[in-house]
Amino acid sequence: MSLIVKICGLSTPQTLDAALEAGADMVGFVFFPPSPRHLQFDAARALGQRVRGRAQKVTLTVDADEAFLQSVVEALHPDILQLHGKESPERVAALKKRFGLPIIKALAVEARSDFDQVKRYAAAGDWILFDAKAPADATRPGGLGKPFDWALLSGAIPSVPVMLSGGLDAKNVKEALRITRVPAVDVSSGVETSPGHKDAQKIREFINNAREAHVHLPPYEVTSTP
Repeated sequence: MSLIVKICGLSTPQTLDAALEAGADMVGFVFFPPSPRHLQFDAARALGQRVRGRAQKVTLTVDADEAFLQSVVEALHPDILQLHGKESPERVAALKKRFGLPIIKALAVEARSDFDQVKRYAAAGDWILFDAKAPADATRPGGLGKPFDWALLSGAIPSVPVMLSGGLDAKNVKEALRITRVPAVDVSSGVETSPGHKDAQKIREFINNAREAHVHLPPYEVTSTP
């Protein structure tokens, strides 16, 4: 199974092109006003048209209502919806049915007990994305450049594909893959020079290092959640 690499929070034609040319499998676009990566619909429409089928387009929203999600879908025509808020498993299942699109559900991880909810979400969505838990005073749930203890993933892999996020960059992605052996990685702040400003060289280095590490890893195996 090939490694899936997702570059999230893209907001300019130049950095989108860098991700696509470097071989990103998924490109993510953020629709959440508190985020420095938030996109207006006109900008999203132009970027989405630029993808031209070279990667899967992913929309990231946080506890959005149907009207907002409908506007997002109309602007970007995404391949996948990423839900990064406190959406319940029931909400995930309802939105999947409503829009007819695969769903990545982000779950915040800080302790082993955070995996207790995984099985219910795995039954409702198509991907589980593990991200670091944001501090209590944070204004957004992700994109904070904070990793969690990757060893916590041992034995917690659900029956759907998982994606690792949270504090990844070109320097640590090899170690992250060695420890977790996940089939997909997601990066945002780790390929930026400052919040919301992607760097083309960092994007290329991240993708190259992730692919290089994956070549030397044993195959990913889906297991049951404890």
